[in-house]
Parts: sequence; structure tokens; C-alpha cells
Amino acid sequence: MKELSLNILDVAENSVKAGASLTQILIAEEGNELTLQIKDDGCGMSEEVVKSVVDPFYTTRTTRKVGLGVPLLKLAAEQTGGSLTIESKTEEEFPSEHGTCVTAVFFKDHLDFTPLGDVISSIVTLIQGHPDTDFYFSHRIEDHCVELDTRQLREVLGDTPLNTYEVIKWTEDYLHEQYQGFNL
Repeated sequence: MKELSLNILDVAENSVKAGASLTQILIAEEGNELTLQIKDDGCGMSEEVVKSVVDPFYTTRTTRKVGLGVPLLKLAAEQTGGSLTIESKTEEEFPSEHGTCVTAVFFKDHLDFTPLGDVISSIVTLIQGHPDTDFYFSHRIEDHCVELDTRQLREVLGDTPLNTYEVIKWTEDYLHEQYQGFNL
């Protein structure tokens, strides 16, 4: 993928498909290192599935025979000297604390570093496409933090769906305002 924001969209979509009610997308940039973490409270994966999910020829999809999202994220991280780890607890084994956490570490000064890209569009797309799922987004750049929590939006909006035009437009503008003045 040409931008990490597309990887974010892909992995977060997996979280939604796993039945997550909350997906957290956490980006931390400190010095030369960018850490991307996507956590969810979905059904989780067995150890066997976790081991095979980085294999591009493994997928749970029925529409195609390969799943490239996680393997491409792993490749993108490792090409910079970074890494990818996946931790997961199944709902059957851990009924009260199940879910998956994908963590990718990148070194931004490496020639093969994939740019972050349009992360705002990825977040807005997730909210628009899954208005009944909650998302928490945080992008920490040194001492500045951009945040959005759909649980807070729901408190203010009441019964208004998150995917109405006005809410989506406000969300996009709100994120753009927080990013103002930062070179990404």
C-alpha cells in the first residue's frame, strides 16, 4: 500500500468484522520512530490464527483466496528496520478481556518508510461506514496530540447517527483543525 492510512483502514475494518464495539487507532511519533497500534475488543484470534495471519495466502474472506492487509503492514514496518506484533485473546478463553492488538513500529528516516498519508480520510471513512461502532483515534506527535472519540460524540448527539452528512463534515473539520500547523 502506498500510504499507512490505507493499512489503518484495512486493519480497522478487520476489527469491525471481528465484532468489535470499540476500535482504538493509536499513532505515536517520537523522534525518528512512528508506532501504529490498532486495538479492538472483537472476538479475538487463536494462537494458530495469529501465526497464520501474517501469511499472505491466509484469509477468512470468501471473496478471494489471499489476505494482504496484515502481511503488507508487516513488510512495510520491517523494510524500515521496524517490526510488527500481534497479540490476541479469544472471547471463548477470555470472556471479559478479549480482542486483538496489532502494533507496527517504523523508522521514518529509512528510505523505504511509507508515508502516513491521509489518515483523516481513513478515520472519517471508518465512522461513516460503521456508524454503530465506536472508534477512538489518537495521534501523538512529540508533545502534541490529535484525538477523536466517537463515544463522546454520541453523548452530545444523542440519537443522531454518526454517519449523517453534518456529523461527518464536522468530524473531518475537527480533525483538520487539530492537525493545523503540523507537517505530516
